[in-house]
Amino acid sequence: MGQIIAIDYGKARCGIAATDDMQIIASGLDTVQTQSLVEFLKKYFTENKVDDVVIGLPVDLRGNISEVETDILKFIEIFKKEFPTIQVHRFDERFTSKMASFFISQSGKSKKQRQEKGLIDKVSATIILQNFLEQRTR
Repeated sequence: MGQIIAIDYGKARCGIAATDDMQIIASGLDTVQTQSLVEFLKKYFTENKVDDVVIGLPVDLRGNISEVETDILKFIEIFKKEFPTIQVHRFDERFTSKMASFFISQSGKSKKQRQEKGLIDKVSATIILQNFLEQRTR
């Protein structure tokens, strides 16, 4: 069994989280610049067995899709060509950034650390992945 990774895709940078090999626990992995994402994944996939990738679906409170979805769909096309054996899942990412900010604020990190956007992206990816795992087991 391989890992599942989640991507909190953004125009500037992407948060990435991964499961353990048993696909039980999600952990923050890294934050990478969006233009470097495919190269990061190529390297990661050569070093780790990955079965699936979960990409956040940016939906607002009214159920409208965010404008970044156009970029995400282009990325998914590229991803499927580069990694045809890895299954892609989409998962509603509503509230993940707010939840990430809250969890970080409760973690005892300094104000400067809490405001680091890369940390929020990585924690958001972790929340997306953990929610995906929980829904999958229902």
